[in-house]
Amino acid sequence: MLQSQRLYFIALLPPQEIQDYANQIKQYFSDNYSSRHAQKSPPHITLQPPFQWTDAEVPKLEECLKDFASRRESVPITLSGFGAFAPRVIYINVVRSLELLTLHTNLMLHLESNLGIIDKVGKTRPFAPHMTVAFRDLSKQNFKAAWSEFEKRQLHFEFAASDLKLLVHDGSRWNINSEFLLQKAYLRESP
Repeated sequence: MLQSQRLYFIALLPPQEIQDYANQIKQYFSDNYSSRHAQKSPPHITLQPPFQWTDAEVPKLEECLKDFASRRESVPITLSGFGAFAPRVIYINVVRSLELLTLHTNLMLHLESNLGIIDKVGKTRPFAPHMTVAFRDLSKQNFKAAWSEFEKRQLHFEFAASDLKLLVHDGSRWNINSEFLLQKAYLRESP
């Protein structure tokens, strides 16, 4: 009997007000640059790119993520300006912090050793955290025009990512399937 498989990925999502801001930018790209694909998922920072997983094994995946999250602290995240992967992707830049890089590395090792989930592409290049606002359907011509508009645009947000989200693809868009609280809260020292 064939088990049904779906696509999943694991991400950090910003607080709702930052999601709202990022969604406004995605809408701007849709309205002005005919790039709608980024609207098929909530604003996020991908930790584990999409992978196939059988529906019957989702409880095992969730238990693995719950175990991982229960032993990790929330992560301070800084969003600063915009970046691009020419010639198709424009994103909100995520500052590479030691805490974020460590969370990513530890999650990759945990998923590989416990479930055999491996990001083959991720093993060949460094982790580049970002929050995509336009990609795939952004034409090269529109990329050039949009990047000249966004490359110097200011943006600055800080938040503590306090949970991991498991997202699932329903055939047309990505939705949150479950979330896993990071055990200990990150507290920034006050001066």
